[in-house]
Amino acid sequence: MELLSALSLGELALSFSRVPLFPVFDLSYFIVSILYLKYEPGAVELSRRHPAASWLCAMLHCFGSYILADLLLGEPVIDYFSNNSSVLLASAVWYLIFFCPLDLFYKCVCFLPVKLIFVAMKEVVRVRKIAVGIHHAHHHYHHGWFIMIATGWVKGSGVALLSSVEQLLRGVWKPEMNEILHMSFPTKASLYGAILFTLQQTRWLPVSKASLIFLFTMFMVSCKVFLTATHSHSCPFDVLEAYVCPVLFGGSWGSGGDHHHDNHGATHSGGGGVHGVGPGPQHSPLPRSKEELSEGSRKKKTKKAD
Repeated sequence: MELLSALSLGELALSFSRVPLFPVFDLSYFIVSILYLKYEPGAVELSRRHPAASWLCAMLHCFGSYILADLLLGEPVIDYFSNNSSVLLASAVWYLIFFCPLDLFYKCVCFLPVKLIFVAMKEVVRVRKIAVGIHHAHHHYHHGWFIMIATGWVKGSGVALLSSVEQLLRGVWKPEMNEILHMSFPTKASLYGAILFTLQQTRWLPVSKASLIFLFTMFMVSCKVFLTATHSHSCPFDVLEAYVCPVLFGGSWGSGGDHHHDNHGATHSGGGGVHGVGPGPQHSPLPRSKEELSEGSRKKKTKKAD
C-alpha cells in the first residue's frame, strides 16, 4: 500500500485523463491515419488525378469514427466538420504527406523512431474516443448496454469499419475484405475496450474511469508500438481466442484475419493470383515510375491499421 501511495497512481491517472488532445495528440492521429491512406494501392496516383477524392478519403480516415458514431446515435453526420481547427489541421497533414516537395514531410514522419511516437500518441486518442463515446451513449441510453458498446466500438475503430466506403471513394470495391470479416488488432481491442468502459460506466467494474483510461492506454500503446516496430501482423488476442472460441463457437473467431493480412501483403508486393490464392498467371510487368516503385517498396514493409 505504501508503494502504491508513493507512486500516486490514482493522481497520475487523473492527470493523464485530463491532458488535452488538441493539437499535439490529434496531429499525431491525423499523421498516422493519412500515412495508412498513402500506403493503399493507387492512393498516390489518385491524389494526382483526383485530389478532391483523395482529400475526402483522408477526411474519412481522420473523422470516420465520429461520422459513424453520429449515425448510430441519430445525430448530424457532418457535425464534427464544424470543428474548423481540426479539419484544417487534417487537411494540412494530407497536403504535406502527398504533395510536399521531395516527399520530405513523408520521409520525416515515416522514420521509424518518429513514427513509433506518433503511433503511441494515436492510441492515446483512440482510447479517449472510446471512453467519450461510451459516456455520450450513456447520456442518451442509460440502460442500453449494447448501444454503449456499439458506440464505443465505432469511436475506436470507425475508420476500419468504414473501409468499404473509403475504398469506393478510391474506385475500389472489395467487399470480401471488409473489417467485420477480418478484424485487425485495433478493431478487436476497441471492441474489448468498449465492453470494459461500458461495465465501468454502469458501475459493474469497480475502477475509476481515469484509472481505466490510463491502464487501457498503456496496454494499447505497448501492443501497437511493438507490432509496428516489428512489422508484425499478429494479434495479442490470438492465444486467448484459440482456447475460448473453439469452446464457445466451434472455431477460431476471425481465423481468416491472418489470411486477410497475407492477402494484403501479397497485393502490395504484386504477387499471387486472385485475392492472393494460388500463384496465378504471370504477366510481364508494366513500366513504372520511380515514385510507384518507391511506393511499392513501402507497401511491402507496412500494414494497414485503423
